[in-house]
This record gives sequence, C-alpha cells and structure tokens, in this order.
Amino acid sequence: MKSCKDVEIICTKIQYKEASLLEKIKIKLHVLFCKTCKTFSKKNTELTSLCSQANIKTLPIEEKEKMKTELKSRT
Repeated sequence: MKSCKDVEIICTKIQYKEASLLEKIKIKLHVLFCKTCKTFSKKNTELTSLCSQANIKTLPIEEKEKMKTELKSRT
C-alpha cells in the first residue's frame, strides 16, 4: 500500500499525464481505504479540469524578458 505522500505525488503525475498504469492502479486501491487521499484526488481532478477549461494564455518569452528588464531598471 502506498503512503499518503506517495499518493499526492502520483496524483500530480496523473494531472500532467506522467503516471504509469501501475501507479494509477496503486492510487485507486489506496483511495478505496483513505478518505483524506480520496478527497485530495477528487479536488486535484477538479482543479485539472478547471485549468483545462480556463484556456489560459501566457506571455511570450520576449514580453517576459522585456518586463524583467524594465523592472530591473527601476531598482
């Protein structure tokens, strides 16, 4: 049986689609017996879904570098 800390790590790996089939099976078994991890897993899944739906756009690297330069020049 996996520890709760291991389950936390595997949940994160699942979020980024990096977990193996064996890890997914192990977490399913652990979640059957651990209410805390079940809640964590559910909330993590919801967060992943919300992030996917948000269609978040990030700044291009050039814009970020420009902002860094401007901030450094102010200090």
